[in-house]
Amino acid sequence: MNVTIGIDPHKATHTAVAIDRDETELATITVRATRRQTERLLGWAEPFEQRTWAIESAGGLGYLLAQQLVDAGEHVLDVPATLASRVRVLGTGKSDKNDPNDARSVAIAALRAPGLRAVQAADHAEVLRLMAKRNQDIGAVDAGRAHPPPGRPRAPRGRPTTRLPAEGVPPTDQERGPGLGHLPHRGLWRWPGARLCPHRLHRRRSQIRES
Repeated sequence: MNVTIGIDPHKATHTAVAIDRDETELATITVRATRRQTERLLGWAEPFEQRTWAIESAGGLGYLLAQQLVDAGEHVLDVPATLASRVRVLGTGKSDKNDPNDARSVAIAALRAPGLRAVQAADHAEVLRLMAKRNQDIGAVDAGRAHPPPGRPRAPRGRPTTRLPAEGVPPTDQERGPGLGHLPHRGLWRWPGARLCPHRLHRRRSQIRES
């Protein structure tokens, strides 16, 4: 029996729904977005020998999961979010998002829409591009070049020229130094990028290597 598995990916969890040729729902599962996400999904889908995976926005939010499934030898289709939304609206008459319904809409779209793009394994150039972008993003945050949230002043660049007080002790005017009086006392010495700790750099470099 041919089975289509639709996946609605999110940053924290992924919801998968399996349907047959008649769009009958066979099984559903929600897994946490962790290093074992692919292992759990493949274990759940093991009873369906002839299966096709359909992931909403496989080039965006579902990129990592799609690449992991392709690397495991699975056949994966990329379903545009607009197509899945259209199927959901036509099927229920509502545009409200719900993870199981979204995953089922993705599966139906893959089952009925011809010509969907099959996900291909990323080449070395793409992997290096993603790693370089991640490294630049981490460096931008650490250097204080990232845009602060609305209403929050920009972090000072470079290494502080004045002594930073111990945590929990409000800084004095002399410790705050010239030009920093407009910054709030709280969080001044805890600002990301104010100083780079070696263990933070080591941890983030390890994350890049594991990506």
